[in-house]
Amino acid sequence: MAKVIYYVASSLDGFIATEENNLDWLLSFGFEPFQEHYDRFMSGVGAVIMGAETYAWLRTEQPDTWDYGALPCLVLTHRDLEAPSGSGVRFVRGDVRAVLEQAAALAEDRNIWVVGGGNTAAQFADAGLLDELWITYMPVALGSGRRLLPVTTPTAKMHLVGTTQFNGGAAELRFAAH
Repeated sequence: MAKVIYYVASSLDGFIATEENNLDWLLSFGFEPFQEHYDRFMSGVGAVIMGAETYAWLRTEQPDTWDYGALPCLVLTHRDLEAPSGSGVRFVRGDVRAVLEQAAALAEDRNIWVVGGGNTAAQFADAGLLDELWITYMPVALGSGRRLLPVTTPTAKMHLVGTTQFNGGAAELRFAAH
């Protein structure tokens, strides 16, 4: 059965970016130690959901590329944005339940990746719609920044379902909500 997964990297102190949405701290680790794991994860993904800030950051940082190809990508936004040519990007508004229904139809029984940012993932968590959290903790503390999961109310208890250790000191913890 398809799952809704928040898959993200975080600092040890629970931040996914600096206050200015800077990811240099994360990018300094390189991607090579994580590539095979990421590719395995992506092979099970049928649709992506992200917030407008994450989308805007990707378009600013990589204006000539779109890493998700034609994979359906629903971007939650109230702004008028432009989709990359040939991409599966669709701009959506409204309740996250309705957005998830659209994503599930597009994913065709494959997993749905809630890319983020944290505020977008928190909307899904607040609605009880996240099945799993896959958090790769990077061996660095930021002190402040964009929070990992800024929920408005406590989540239900989750349980640890797996771990992965990476070269360089990062560790992924996988939690299931149900």
